[in-house]
Amino acid sequence: MDYRADIDWNQMRALLATVEAGSLSAAARKLGLTQPTLGRQVAALEKSLGVTLFERAGRNLILTQAGRELIGPLQRMGEASAAVALVASRQSQAVEGLVRITTSDVYAQFVLPPVLEKIRRVAPGLVIDVLASNEVEDLIRRRADIAIRHVPLSEPEVIARRLPDAMARIYGAEQSVTGLAQPVGAETLSEAEFIGFSESIPVLMAELRRHGINVSEANFPLMTNSGIVAWDWVRRGLGLGVMMETVARMTPGVVDAWPDFAGVPVPTWLATHRELRTARRIRVVFDALADVLGQWHHPPPN
Repeated sequence: MDYRADIDWNQMRALLATVEAGSLSAAARKLGLTQPTLGRQVAALEKSLGVTLFERAGRNLILTQAGRELIGPLQRMGEASAAVALVASRQSQAVEGLVRITTSDVYAQFVLPPVLEKIRRVAPGLVIDVLASNEVEDLIRRRADIAIRHVPLSEPEVIARRLPDAMARIYGAEQSVTGLAQPVGAETLSEAEFIGFSESIPVLMAELRRHGINVSEANFPLMTNSGIVAWDWVRRGLGLGVMMETVARMTPGVVDAWPDFAGVPVPTWLATHRELRTARRIRVVFDALADVLGQWHHPPPN
């Protein structure tokens, strides 16, 4: 016999199932195939091996001597295939290890909790360490496995997925908003006091000016490097602030200062090191973040 290493396992499985089931029809039902398909696989195996495996006696199939000699090795191959499938299944379920996520403090407090709940359900063996930081270099320094950022990362060793933009608006405590000259508009807000985020005030001023709100540094008497602190000051009535709509919906006591304002789109990237993307524990967390954040950035209407 001309045994060849490139024989199709599906064809060999068809032979083994036919022998164990006793007929082509029973084997076809076992494998979820049609009888003609199974018959073609057995015939293809005979042609590949260059031997006759069955003799047909009416509707009965009788193994030839060559066929009987194949059964033992085929049974061992079937057992090995089942063992491989079992090991793969166990490995796919046993997602374990540490995954570090770096993101802003606002995202860490308001956005990540539903993602972490999902990860705990699907992969309870994972340990998640969240680095709440507003620095963009944490991922590059390998201090984290996954980064959620509002600026693109251009390093060649990093791959990033652009998520749907979030929408930010101008908010304030109710007493702060009612104290503004009415009706509220760009001219009114040009005279208002804002809470500043230290590292992005020039960017924020440019964005507000683009919408006709002519602010300067004098409009930012209070600043902090913490997004959470800045938002709490807004909630307490110390000034107005720009925040994503979904965060504002989750914060009692703040109101939209300018309902007619078109809003500011907030771009978001999900990034990881190229070689880490194939690590299963990283991929599970990366995909969970992409799924939940994609929905989170589309808040329901009021």
